[in-house]
Amino acid sequence: MTEQPSRWTEATVYPDMWADPDVDPRNTEGPSPEGESATLQDFLTNYRLTLRMKCEGLDAARLALRSVPPSTMSLLGLIRHLAEVERDWRNWISEGEPLPKIYGARDADFDGAVAEQALVDAAFRDLEREQAATDAALAGHPDLGAHVGKEGIAVRELLVHRIEEYARHCGHADLLRERVDGRVGQ
Repeated sequence: MTEQPSRWTEATVYPDMWADPDVDPRNTEGPSPEGESATLQDFLTNYRLTLRMKCEGLDAARLALRSVPPSTMSLLGLIRHLAEVERDWRNWISEGEPLPKIYGARDADFDGAVAEQALVDAAFRDLEREQAATDAALAGHPDLGAHVGKEGIAVRELLVHRIEEYARHCGHADLLRERVDGRVGQ
């Protein structure tokens, strides 16, 4: 049987947190965002940060460590998956031909998440590029009630769906990181 890591956190103020409030990039001072669009973007930004935080400090082998058989899920697979999903969302709001998959066939984002540093670096670049491109495409649609793309999806629905997707996968990242090295915290 494989030795299990001990649970731990870097937080000293609140032991159920990932990091202390003074070093947590999600902990912002001041008033909450004004308006629906700014609020939705704030939630999305925080989930994106959370996912990155769950991956920090891990080498390629640990990022590629799978959860439990038969699952192919890993932190690296989540990064690749979310890059692919960002591209898919952009396809939803486009009037043109869909952009091709980044990693190929179904589940290639997870199946191809192997412990190679070049692949890790590329995955994070892919995610940043796809997030920025989708953000830019959505910035062209400031009316959250507008219906866009061939399917006529509401901009609001797409923004909420993005938050849902990141939130769901941040929950997976919590468990994956605990499996990798025992680190816990929200």
